This record gives sequence, C-alpha cells and structure tokens, in this order.
Amino acid sequence: MPYIKQADRESFRLVLKEFNEVLLRKEVSVGDLNYLITSELALWLESAPISYARYNDVVGVLTCALLEMYRRRISSYEDKKVFENGDIPFYAD
Repeated sequence: MPYIKQADRESFRLVLKEFNEVLLRKEVSVGDLNYLITSELALWLESAPISYARYNDVVGVLTCALLEMYRRRISSYEDKKVFENGDIPFYAD
C-alpha cells in the first residue's frame, strides 16, 4: 500500500522532487517510464540476496501498484465514460 506514514515520506521528498522535475521537463514515453520503473526495481532486487521471495515481493509491488492505479484513477474514468456513452450490454448464457 502506498500510504506510508507522513514522517516516512520525508526521506523520499527530495529524490521525488528531482525525479518529478525530470518527468515534467521532457515528454516521457511509455518506454522511458518502463525503463525508470524497471531500473528501480532491479536496483532494489540487487540490494539483497536473490530468492524466490524477493522476486515475489517485486511482483506483489507491481500488482498492488496496478490495482491501486485502477482503483483510484481508471475506475472513475471508466464510470464517467459509461455515463457519457452508455453501458455495454451483458447477455446471460
């Protein structure tokens, strides 16, 4: 869950500020974003002995990030589009 304590967020503020400035300074492609995320995860993986559990942790982080993005951003967008354009009919088998 990305909702860490405010005090814990403080240690990330400077690096995130710089990171965000880079993201906003140029048009970042999907490939650029993938590179950035993959590089950070690879660095984290290599900071401890490699194991199945370590790989599983990374997959868990990515899965939860995906679900959180869908829950907080994409779902409400989809609901808006259903309202604007109508729902998809679902037919019983």
